Amino acid sequence: MNIEQLYDFCLTKKGVTEHFPFDEDTLVFKVGGKMFCLTSLKDWESGTPSLNLKCDPERALELRAEYDAINPGYHMSKIHWNTVAFHSDVDDKMMRELINHSYELVFKSLTKKIQNEILELEN
Repeated sequence: MNIEQLYDFCLTKKGVTEHFPFDEDTLVFKVGGKMFCLTSLKDWESGTPSLNLKCDPERALELRAEYDAINPGYHMSKIHWNTVAFHSDVDDKMMRELINHSYELVFKSLTKKIQNEILELEN
C-alpha cells in the first residue's frame, strides 16, 4: 500500500474527512469529528511509513504479541491505539482490516444522531 492507496481507501468510508490539526506533517482521517487514522507524510517520504490506529484493548495486546510491526500507539493512549509500521510483517490485507477496525470502533462511539447523519449523507 502506498500513500495514495491509503488516502483513497480511507476516503471511501462513509463520513470520512481529512485534516492537519497538529502540523503540516500529520495527516489525520476523522469520522464524525473523531480521529481513526493518523500518519506522518515525512515518514512516507523517508520510506518508513506507519499508521496510528484505534484498536480494541484486548485485540491490541494480541496483535502486538503476534506482529513485530504493531506497537503501542506513538504519542497516543497505549491502551486504545497501535502504531502499525508498513513494509514489515503486516500485509496490505491486514492493514486494511486494521484500518476498518479503527474506523468501526470510532463510528460506533459516535452518538446515534451523528451516525444517522453520516449514513444519510451517503445515501
